[in-house]
Amino acid sequence: MSSSTERLTPRVLLAYLSVFIIWGSTYLAIRVGVRDWPPALFAGVRFLAAGGILLLVARIKGSPLPNRRGIFDLSVVGLFLLVGGNWLVVWAEKTIPSGLAALIIAIVPLFMSTIDSFVPNGQRLPLFGWVGIVVGFAGMFILVSPSLGMAEGLSLDPLGIAGLVIASFLWSIGSVYSKHHPVHGDIFVNSSIQNLAAGIVLTSIGTTLNEWPEIRITEPGVLSLLYLIIFGSIVGYTSYAYLLRHVPPAKASTYAYVNPVVAICLGWLILSEPIDGRTIIAAVVILAGVAIVQTSKMRSKG
Repeated sequence: MSSSTERLTPRVLLAYLSVFIIWGSTYLAIRVGVRDWPPALFAGVRFLAAGGILLLVARIKGSPLPNRRGIFDLSVVGLFLLVGGNWLVVWAEKTIPSGLAALIIAIVPLFMSTIDSFVPNGQRLPLFGWVGIVVGFAGMFILVSPSLGMAEGLSLDPLGIAGLVIASFLWSIGSVYSKHHPVHGDIFVNSSIQNLAAGIVLTSIGTTLNEWPEIRITEPGVLSLLYLIIFGSIVGYTSYAYLLRHVPPAKASTYAYVNPVVAICLGWLILSEPIDGRTIIAAVVILAGVAIVQTSKMRSKG
């Protein structure tokens, strides 16, 4: 990648800010929404709506669709990021507090850097970076290990934790795949295909699981869905797709530093989710590991 594509242009800066702040708030919206919506349909309806709006905007602009190979690559990315990644987050947040879910998802850069170091033409992770991997996962162990006990009587659902770890891994695969299989063209078209592919699959899954009768139409549920469609998907996801096209994966994933802080604060402020010393220590250790990995990759590239 040329240096010209890595400069902090106004558009790149806005994309960073969008992903940093908006995505941190989506964990709260998901936590509220899954009280009234089953996971697959909650995510599926969100992505169908967002994908349809994005495609409509792109077609009004006169933007052409990519070729078959491009549609395939975009669909693969959408399935990894939104079906494998986001759906599992939605499912996990039925039992895991929003702030803690965001903190566990902060390990995404650890997975991304590891995966990218093994794929052809990927950026190899130096020794110092592997130290960061160990530190980051040690922080997650501090957060979730049953042997350490939870303050204030809070216990974490093991299946929910496992779902979040798998979601982080699948999201990382999709992000690295996107970087190494770029599809040029209008960002709205590309994002719409990713959202629609995921929306179709998730709605089909929700229908197969007979989730439709479980939906409860409430004001909080509808507002959370609308927020996720407009801000989480159309603004935030499009911004992330833009970053993946213009900066290295290690830099694009720096949102992981900010998202947990935003999510933890919002969860505490609005949903009264507890913040204890263990959570703070785990957050510091996880983010320190992420910082070590990111710094080592930037230094090795420079």
